Amino acid sequence: IPDSGHKYYLQFTTEDYKSGENAGSCLATVLYPKIKSPPVVTIKCMHTKDQKQIEEEDNRLYQKIRHQTKPIIGNNIPDSYGNIEPALEPVWALAVAGSSYIMWEKSTENLGYFMAQVKSVKQWIRKDYFTEFDYTVLLHEIPTQEIISCHMRLTWLPGHPLKVKYFCASDNQGLEDGSGMESGSAAGILNERGANF
Repeated sequence: IPDSGHKYYLQFTTEDYKSGENAGSCLATVLYPKIKSPPVVTIKCMHTKDQKQIEEEDNRLYQKIRHQTKPIIGNNIPDSYGNIEPALEPVWALAVAGSSYIMWEKSTENLGYFMAQVKSVKQWIRKDYFTEFDYTVLLHEIPTQEIISCHMRLTWLPGHPLKVKYFCASDNQGLEDGSGMESGSAAGILNERGANF
């Protein structure tokens, strides 16, 4: 698109990150603006799971977190052998969802990211029903092969958008803020920008 940037039309299938099962198919357009800003994404997906099934999975994940007797603290998830302790799987799942916002925000037409590891995670005990975590995540930058360290604070309650604030070591800017568009799923895409914390 002249003076705007390149626009891509995509058709792809998604899979459940844990089970590997087909989770649905999507049609999307992605515009990478010429100015340095996040890509503009329009997406429509047909899920193989119904909304009730997604809500039940979110509630199971939430209950695992809420039924901990003390705050969750973890390091190096997965470990150097690729293993994740079963007790840390819920915080890994939230890290995958939260870091996807960072990866989307930082991606350009020529740079992409994958979450390599949760370096550390600490749960904050709240008086309300929300769950809150501080993470340090390592992102693998493609094609540079650099590892980028990002601090991420994540807040979530089923039925509410996932909220993420983050700062990456390579950034020369303040903290970024995001919150989900869709309620219910911890894996919802995050797209709102706002105040620093």
